[in-house]
Amino acid sequence: MDTTNAASPRGGTGPGEVLALFRDVTEGLTKTDVVRHTGLSRTTVNQRLEGLLTAGLLVPAPEDARTRGRPAGRFVVNRDKGVLLVADIGATGLRTALCDLAGEVRAEREAASDVTAGPADVLALVDAHFAELLAQAGRTEADVLGIGIDVPGPVDFATGRVVSPPIMTGWDRYDIPGNLAPRYGCPVLVDKDVNAMAYGELRLRYPDVEHLLMVKIGTGVGTGVIAGGKVHRGADGAAGDVGHIQVTVDDVEEPPLCRCGNTGCVEAYAGGWALVRDLRAAGYEITGVDEAVRLIRSGDLTAVRLARRAARILGGALADAVNMLNPRVIVIGGQLAHTDEQLFAGIREVVYRRSLPLATRRLQIVRSALDPHAAVRGLSQLLVDGIYGSHRVQQLIDHAGRTLT
Repeated sequence: MDTTNAASPRGGTGPGEVLALFRDVTEGLTKTDVVRHTGLSRTTVNQRLEGLLTAGLLVPAPEDARTRGRPAGRFVVNRDKGVLLVADIGATGLRTALCDLAGEVRAEREAASDVTAGPADVLALVDAHFAELLAQAGRTEADVLGIGIDVPGPVDFATGRVVSPPIMTGWDRYDIPGNLAPRYGCPVLVDKDVNAMAYGELRLRYPDVEHLLMVKIGTGVGTGVIAGGKVHRGADGAAGDVGHIQVTVDDVEEPPLCRCGNTGCVEAYAGGWALVRDLRAAGYEITGVDEAVRLIRSGDLTAVRLARRAARILGGALADAVNMLNPRVIVIGGQLAHTDEQLFAGIREVVYRRSLPLATRRLQIVRSALDPHAAVRGLSQLLVDGIYGSHRVQQLIDHAGRTLT
């Protein structure tokens, strides 16, 4: 079977590019639709579809009860060809999910965990969750076509290794893909948690937006950047670390020490752990960020004052990011996003005052509607992107061809 890319107005259009056309079209496409979208000849389209059908990546569209029959020659993505496994690892908990090949979550689990326990313990819990999710769905390890993991620290995306993470004791340079790939025999994607959240928001909430910032304000402060409709990770995976921009605060004589080892970082003033620190110093017996959020939402004067101060400091850092990146939307998630206007009012005030008018005339600053599921949804979409990529699709087609022979 000819699997070479044919010339067309859209450039090279192999099986992967053809499959991608079907990704967001729930009612499916016909051969004529594919010809129209790609500019390929009908013969070439037949060849592309033959390979995708043989590999089980496409299937005939199901019968439509409204038309009392199957739409003639219409095909859809085979969502059940395999499954995806994803894990959103946070500082104090993790969320795992089993997804279909459209990236839709079919089953999900949540558990408390301590990221400082180290990679062996945390990934053992993730693996136990994966086994339970597969058993629940009646699937095996052989059905897994991709695994996505996110972590609350900087990631070298090319290798999937965490690099000098401030809060992830024992994780530095740990080979996360190497821990999982041998058992499942599939690609393992590892990314920073806020990058996954940003992509989830983009794909599922703001598909027509090409420039977006995702800000997670939980235990720490993290930022994911979408530029040109894609995750912008920078040269080494360190892009968007607004939480570790150093700032000067007028009423502070000695800048606080940050968890990264520097002093005066945005996170050292505005992160959840910093609010807990300041509330404890003010005499409150609290141990976690959720308790700080409850105090703020209750209207406690000290907690509200500290939250508003944190919001203004964070707003100053985001104003710099707005001037630099000109996003259309800033999405804010994490535990402190649930303080609502106590946080948002201060952020908006400073961003709109300190950013250029051209950069803010259409800017939206909104609370995440997907949080706390944004990262899981983003990981699943990133995995689907990879599975629908030309190289991976061709691998699956070649494997199907060898199986038949």
